[in-house]
Amino acid sequence: MAKGSRFLMRGSSNLLPSRAHAGYIARAVDTEILQTNMPELFAEAISRASSALRRGELVAVPTETVYGLAANALEPDSVEKIFEAKQRPQENPIIVHVGNESMARDCVAQWPETASLLAKAFWPGPLTLVLPKADCIPDNVTAGGDTVGVRWPRHPFMQELIDACRFPLAIPSANLSNHLSPTTAVHVKSQMEGRIPLIIDGGAAKVGIESTVVDLTGEVRVLRPGMISAEAIAAALPEAKVSGLGEEDGPLKSPGQMPRHYAPNARLLVMTWTDVEDLENQIAYSRTPHDRVCVIAYSSIVGGTRFGRVSVLPHDPEAYARALYGELHRCDEDGAELICVEAVPDDPEWLGISDRLVRAGA
Repeated sequence: MAKGSRFLMRGSSNLLPSRAHAGYIARAVDTEILQTNMPELFAEAISRASSALRRGELVAVPTETVYGLAANALEPDSVEKIFEAKQRPQENPIIVHVGNESMARDCVAQWPETASLLAKAFWPGPLTLVLPKADCIPDNVTAGGDTVGVRWPRHPFMQELIDACRFPLAIPSANLSNHLSPTTAVHVKSQMEGRIPLIIDGGAAKVGIESTVVDLTGEVRVLRPGMISAEAIAAALPEAKVSGLGEEDGPLKSPGQMPRHYAPNARLLVMTWTDVEDLENQIAYSRTPHDRVCVIAYSSIVGGTRFGRVSVLPHDPEAYARALYGELHRCDEDGAELICVEAVPDDPEWLGISDRLVRAGA
């Protein structure tokens, strides 16, 4: 256990066998949504959610990135429920969410200066730091690996919830594995109703895509791009070189690294087009009825067409990220069979968005 750790863990930390590939379906439960838009409702939601988590149950919670499915990060049996509910591959690690830097230090075996600098620059916020794990972190959190990703979320509900629990939370996105991440409580309900007992409605996510993940166990590497760019990370680490990650052996150190991920039900194509005729010619081979085609643009607008849905997202990358998953959810709700997304700029601040689109279309 990390020096000075205040955590106590019950049960075995051995990696549990996955039931996701054996046709396992979580037992049907009644799913309740709790509101937080008034002080008394917020307080009740904190009390109900923290009590459920202490009992080893799952709770869908709002974070500033996307909605997540929370369990006690120190209890392997509780964490296993995440894999069951999401039908998540056991080899996909889960990020541990903490309430302060001190709690983060208790979850890891080493805390280098690079971690202090990045925590000071970006925490609380959408940045996950990968470090050697402490003994208190179960192996099923880390996919059997010896590292763990830790993050201090910015959402006020999450900060009060972790403070009330007094233990860290293992939280992947609150969706079925490989499907679209949810950015509202309604998105969570559409995929997880009957699988989890409680959803906390904390409003729409303010960031809209998952956190940037940085590996600090050797050379500083971005494992998953997000809305905090590699350039911003490098600026906070003037003595370190920051690079992207290539192929490597061993357990995954971060979620979001599988080729297909964050995907809608419809086929998704990332494209460029000059006008409506050009777009229609490019997709003619698919023989998709026009009313089953949704178009998401940001600069090449295709107005007055026969497409089932045409959406225009903002030019600003932060605003685009906030809107993206919600728009993809709407395409699925409309029964889209094909989603044509205009390719975003090849600029550092758009890299996290581009990564999600590429994986969604894989």
